[in-house]
Amino acid sequence: MTANSMDDAIGADEFWGFEHNPTKLLIEQYQHIAQQEMANLPFYRAEMPIKVEMQEYEGQWLGTVLTPWMLSVVILPGPDQVWPLRALGERIALSLPRGDMTFMVGELPQTGQLLSCSLMSPIEPHISAAEGEALASDTLKMLLSLPVQDQATPVSVSRRELFMRKK
Repeated sequence: MTANSMDDAIGADEFWGFEHNPTKLLIEQYQHIAQQEMANLPFYRAEMPIKVEMQEYEGQWLGTVLTPWMLSVVILPGPDQVWPLRALGERIALSLPRGDMTFMVGELPQTGQLLSCSLMSPIEPHISAAEGEALASDTLKMLLSLPVQDQATPVSVSRRELFMRKK
């Protein structure tokens, strides 16, 4: 994490966002977690890589994290952002272009707090490493894509809305 300026004062209950894409930092942390905490667990998929893709979205870092044990969506504070510290495990509902998602406040040693939404844990045994990587990339693209509506499908409108005059 980096502060915009060490002179900028923030409270003990706040933290600065990341000025630069935190992908590399997240990969390093998940590699450490994999080696120290997860590698001996029965659902650990050693052939599955650790892959992180992050993209700046509305001032925050939004991305996917694929590990040998899970696929998650994560959000970290972006450049010039100050986030309040929250209770670990607190749930926060957010709206993304593709729909609403509920995130949980988590914490990693070097990045501090982040929001995480588990999509698959553990990773399904039939998914290959290449499929896992593609799934992580496709998931991020899908999260930020606007839903497409088929023009041939009629829009469901209530009777009241149908006859209500718009100004």
